[in-house]
Amino acid sequence: MASVLVVEDDQFVRSALIRQLTEASHTVRSVGTALEALREVAQIGFDVVILDLGLPDLDGAEALKMLRGITDVPVIVATARDDEGEIVRLLNDGADDYLVKPFSVAHLSARMTAVLRRARGGGPGEPGGAAAPPAVLRVGGLAVDPLRRQAQLDGVTLDLTRREFDLLAYLAGRPGVVVPRRELLAEVWRQAYGDDQTIDVHLSWLRRKLGETAARPRYLHTLRGVGVKLEPPAEHT
Repeated sequence: MASVLVVEDDQFVRSALIRQLTEASHTVRSVGTALEALREVAQIGFDVVILDLGLPDLDGAEALKMLRGITDVPVIVATARDDEGEIVRLLNDGADDYLVKPFSVAHLSARMTAVLRRARGGGPGEPGGAAAPPAVLRVGGLAVDPLRRQAQLDGVTLDLTRREFDLLAYLAGRPGVVVPRRELLAEVWRQAYGDDQTIDVHLSWLRRKLGETAARPRYLHTLRGVGVKLEPPAEHT
């Protein structure tokens, strides 16, 4: 079961979520403001955060951006806003999933299970971790271990966020292949649609950690209007 932080200012809704999630064997803490949520996340490790957007001290969308600045914990946004543009913005700002109020705890639990499975590196065809462990992926001086969620460059461990690792691992599994941006959104971000800027930002962060730039790439190569590929630099070929 999961360790859950519920961020909800409505005391009635919060109490109901706490009671029902606890009955489902989850460990639950709750707060009613964005600043309290940031403090809790900074001090305590959670498996997932349920974030309401209508908070009294800070808009939930801004709280989401601030959370993403300090943690990669999966965040499910609970919102009464069903505007597609707003939902796309939230997903691009780092939400892992969303639910439109009102929703049942059974629905929330199913979304939590799916988000946690993705965060832990599992896939839909891997119930209970029964799938064979994936091999270490090697591209030049890069070694990516999907099972341990570790990556090294020339023997030095890289400090990657969860999304950076997911992006690197997906590309490392297809060395030399140009992967379309739409495929990256679908397979890495689990989004059917989105903004290319989301990919560009993560590629920029990843390049920095690989010691390269877009102007002078070594491993990561962007083909404008087509996609991205990962291949070993010339000194490793």
